[in-house]
Amino acid sequence: MAEEQKLNQKPQQPQRQQMSQSNEKESANFKYIVRIANTDLDGKKQLIMGLQKIKGISFMLSNAFCAIAKLEQTRRVGDLSEDEVNKLDLLLKNKKPELPFWLFNRRKDAETGDDMHLTGADLTFSHESDIRQLKKIKCYRGVRHMQGAPVRGQRTRSNFRKNKGKVASVKRSVVAKAASEAKAKDAKKEGKK
Repeated sequence: MAEEQKLNQKPQQPQRQQMSQSNEKESANFKYIVRIANTDLDGKKQLIMGLQKIKGISFMLSNAFCAIAKLEQTRRVGDLSEDEVNKLDLLLKNKKPELPFWLFNRRKDAETGDDMHLTGADLTFSHESDIRQLKKIKCYRGVRHMQGAPVRGQRTRSNFRKNKGKVASVKRSVVAKAASEAKAKDAKKEGKK
């Protein structure tokens, strides 16, 4: 049994050496950090996984953008040329890409009524402005946001508790213990006198 494991481990070591040698060969054009859509991406990751680090890009969207840009999903981000990086950057910054509307994260926008997809800072700004608008008109969801309570109808009996510290009964026992220790000290002092 142990001999079989040793035999299985021996071929794996040369493969690791081959991979490290291939990394050294690609180091001339390889970039360890690539900036796409105002986000620094790790060059060692595969393209489909690296694009998911951009806020607002899911697995399905990164897959779709790779297909539109005609890039291999398993290719590393650091191996992309400048033209390919610029092509991806333009695709991601486009708020209305040529994708099915159900992939977008902002459908039927309140201001314009358009379907669009936002990424990065635009996404956070629109999310915060939506919450600000709900608070301003004082609808139920806005009031729940103001109170810091759950917005989507969850029960609050056991979850979403504010005081996450010790429970009142525990506090009382701690206070009682401290009081008994103080009495014991006083008794010792009186006994010495």
